[in-house]
Amino acid sequence: MKNTTVLISGASIAGPALAYWLSRSGCTVTVVEKAPALRAGGQAVDFKGATHRTVLERMGILQDVRRLQTGGADGEIVDANGRRLAVMPGEFTGGDVEILRGDLSALLYERTADACEYVFGDSITSLTETAGGVHVTFERGAPRTFDLVVGADGIHSNVRRLAFGPESDYVRFLGYYYALADLGVDHDRGMYNEPGRMAALGGPKAPAFFVFASEELDYDRYDTDQHKRILADAYRGMGWKVPELMARLPRARELYLDSISRVEIDHYARGRVVLLGDSAYGNTLGGFGTGLAIVGAYVLAGELAAADGDHRVAFRGYEEAFRGYAKIARQGGAGAFLAPPTPGRIRMRNRMFKYRLLLRALLWMTDRFATDITLKDYPELTTLPTAG
Repeated sequence: MKNTTVLISGASIAGPALAYWLSRSGCTVTVVEKAPALRAGGQAVDFKGATHRTVLERMGILQDVRRLQTGGADGEIVDANGRRLAVMPGEFTGGDVEILRGDLSALLYERTADACEYVFGDSITSLTETAGGVHVTFERGAPRTFDLVVGADGIHSNVRRLAFGPESDYVRFLGYYYALADLGVDHDRGMYNEPGRMAALGGPKAPAFFVFASEELDYDRYDTDQHKRILADAYRGMGWKVPELMARLPRARELYLDSISRVEIDHYARGRVVLLGDSAYGNTLGGFGTGLAIVGAYVLAGELAAADGDHRVAFRGYEEAFRGYAKIARQGGAGAFLAPPTPGRIRMRNRMFKYRLLLRALLWMTDRFATDITLKDYPELTTLPTAG
């Protein structure tokens, strides 16, 4: 694939993972990221099962991921007085190995920065396919033409919108919102529920983590002050430590609010444009997103290398090899599990963690979903020296 030029939109996980493999096979890779720099910290993400470990090993980063892991500590579910009701095992929430998203992103960036071009603080504004490539315009940079364009820019993918159509055609709202915040409360831990609402402190996602049921809201995804008002309205009158947390909300160090939604799309590619990771098969808080991104990057790069850059053959092979595996992203939504809608459903969820046989069955099923693909070896990738 020498001299194949590839533009990847998104520098979180899927984008740099794909850049790693494409640079090995001789592609000239550019990664464009809307944010001005890599996002540090962030919520914890995890890997599960032999398939995820195999791809991390083939990338040569498994030991680094283990070195940076957060530990996957058990979490306590408490009542309004702070009394323990149940324990959510770390192996259930954190998989085999858990790592902060920002640490994983930095690790992947370090492995690709010398071989790839990274452009921060810019975004794609148009995609026009021509006979020989894709003409791309940017918010800031000069127009350029690439052989291929990859949307690895998340569930609200800009590339998907430009190449496939509006987000409303492909993203299904699942009835819940979540928020991650740093409210300056570093010593408390626990997860508390009232029907349709959850508040947690000290867990793997963020210093403060919220999930609440809601009708679909019309809001600006980049307006943090509006997010604070939405969260304050949603948690008005809730017990436990929530009044204190809401009092701290106006001075929040960090706050991120988004819907719990799922991507539903028939095909991952259109012409010379292809989707990867959450842009193609995202399911917010579904527990498999990072594994799907890492494995998907390996399969997409492997199919491109095996087809010697013929994108029509490669994109078809990627979809055929991966769609069955990506069905794990269709497995329900996390909202009703984290914030059950009734007191009875809350009690039922809590009791689940007291029955070890049931819990082991759930963990076995999770591992089965995470390994439900036969990985090809793709010698075109694994036998080549790293570019640079």
